[in-house]
Amino acid sequence: MDILLVLTWAGTLTFAVAGALTAIEKEFDLVGVTVLALATAVGGGAIRDVVVGKLPPSALQNEPLIWAVVGAALVVFTLHTRLEHTGLLRNGLFMLDTIGLGVFAALGAERGIDAGLGLWGVLFTGVVSGVGGGMLRDIFAGEVPGILYRASDFYASAAAGGALVTFLLYPRYPGAALIAGSTTVIALRFGARLLRLRLPVSTPRPRGGKSAPQ
Repeated sequence: MDILLVLTWAGTLTFAVAGALTAIEKEFDLVGVTVLALATAVGGGAIRDVVVGKLPPSALQNEPLIWAVVGAALVVFTLHTRLEHTGLLRNGLFMLDTIGLGVFAALGAERGIDAGLGLWGVLFTGVVSGVGGGMLRDIFAGEVPGILYRASDFYASAAAGGALVTFLLYPRYPGAALIAGSTTVIALRFGARLLRLRLPVSTPRPRGGKSAPQ
């Protein structure tokens, strides 16, 4: 079976469930849950395809995949009461988001390589592909996109790491490169959380020379 096809379906459905779970947390109705699942699932890939000049975006041409995303949203909406009791809303969202991020970062890097882009172009397509859906999800949910302020959550940086691994390995080991890139993202996110790593944050100086309140 084509590794690209498997990863595309796995990443898309994983992001769909993550988007639907976020909508459930926000107490969206059925339409809202479906819209957020679709935006999260296909948003990053659509932005990536626009960047590399592939129009219309591949996900929007894949009718079975779109129906599967809608189906996943309906399942989450139907079972959301049970999901709340099992704790999946609290614990599962990070895991699903991480898996989707890893898969789409690697797929985005592959699409950049296929378009003939160099290192920085591949990193850009990998990161955009990975974080684009999550950014749209946060915006539609009425939040500032998490990649802009969550210093303890390695998101775009993890996607860049996975895209870099994919870029380095792809010329000789295309299939393994995609797996390695996805795994790198997942390892970076879980490792950063386990070790409680934080990205540097700029702290504004207090005005008038006064000390900031402690």
